Amino acid sequence: MSQANPEAFNLALCEFLARAVTPFHAVEAMASILAEAGFKPLSEAENWQLQPGGKYYLTRNGSALIAFVHGANAGPELGMRMVGAHTDSPCLMVKPQPEKVRQGYFQLGVEVYGGVLLNPWFDRDLSLAGRVSYADKSGAMQTALVNFQRPIAYIPSLAIHLDREVNQQRSVNPQTDILPVLTQLPAGDSIDFRHLLAEQLAAEHPAIEVDRVLDYELAFYDTQVASLVGLNGEFIASARLDNLLSCFTGLQALLAADGSQSSLLVCNDHEEVGSQSAAGAQGPFLRSVLRRLAGGNDTVYAGLTDRSMMISADNAHGIHPNFADKHDDNHGPKLNAGPVIKINANQRYATNSETAGLYRLLAAAEEVPVQAFVVRTDMACGSTIGPITAGGTGIRTLDIGVPTFGMHSIRELAGSRDAWDLNRVLRRFYDHSGQLFPG
Repeated sequence: MSQANPEAFNLALCEFLARAVTPFHAVEAMASILAEAGFKPLSEAENWQLQPGGKYYLTRNGSALIAFVHGANAGPELGMRMVGAHTDSPCLMVKPQPEKVRQGYFQLGVEVYGGVLLNPWFDRDLSLAGRVSYADKSGAMQTALVNFQRPIAYIPSLAIHLDREVNQQRSVNPQTDILPVLTQLPAGDSIDFRHLLAEQLAAEHPAIEVDRVLDYELAFYDTQVASLVGLNGEFIASARLDNLLSCFTGLQALLAADGSQSSLLVCNDHEEVGSQSAAGAQGPFLRSVLRRLAGGNDTVYAGLTDRSMMISADNAHGIHPNFADKHDDNHGPKLNAGPVIKINANQRYATNSETAGLYRLLAAAEEVPVQAFVVRTDMACGSTIGPITAGGTGIRTLDIGVPTFGMHSIRELAGSRDAWDLNRVLRRFYDHSGQLFPG
């Protein structure tokens, strides 16, 4: 359920981050929270019978989710208040034939997913989680999630004695340098990784009968849980803050909304690798749902998109006290100084003056401070699902984010106040009645 104060909010956020170790686990956790709050599951393959005031959710690929409220006072055709985020984070994923034995150590070959900051992955207690496809005893294919939970792997650094220049210059070869060590093996022994997965499936899901593992999508993750840090608990440190913090914040805002307006939360997968997938923002998931909410009528759909707005929530770069020169002098967001409007003249962010102006009005009503981020003109700018959603649907879009340190590291840092403040503004946005924009 929705959290009523910042302390409870951050506690629930930490619990969510501990559960959401992969996009599949994130969607499973969000679906569980929505069902507990009275949202009804829908299937894309079935006919929908939606009721005014009804609350619904659906998933795609097990890694993307849309939840929406059919407004009690305003149907979807009068415009949707939408929030978007993404479930994936940069990580190390296991290759299809990963087994390696070197110097008597059993290791797994990994592939880098997204723009990983690799150096922080060394010397961490790692576990493994994801989705496994398997054949049951009848020969039918099934899928299930696995999470080893305990530390089972480690990527040891090379000692400074063997690399004296490491503090002056260090590069990481992703093919050779980051293979996790899982165990030691006697000479001549080997481990079948798929057999190991079958044993883990049986341990986690005693009711299923696994004949053999067919394939998998598995990622390593840091077992250190999220925590509040700082002399006064000013910060929250965790893996996957980018962008599960936004998924959780949007979810809590939707749960706290009064349900009078038609509102929607979309959490896409694959943002970190370009969003071009069935579950990504470049895929048809959101457009398909919006068209169904418009009853398949092109004119109604055009009116729905024209009257709607999307807030794309994705973490922003906070100004680092040790590297302040990496920011524009006037656009260095600080942690715990409010969510950040993200602006780029070249449309790497989808913010325009209308969407930014509306957000500033909503934030002022909640007495939430607002910051702005523009990348240095001599540096390249990242992007989000915001421009993709705006370009694919024509919906006015704002890019917003909580300021963060260490983005794409195995462990990131955000202010313990900012997510709560963003949640308050998003809730007001969901409840905002009447026309969103003039004209």
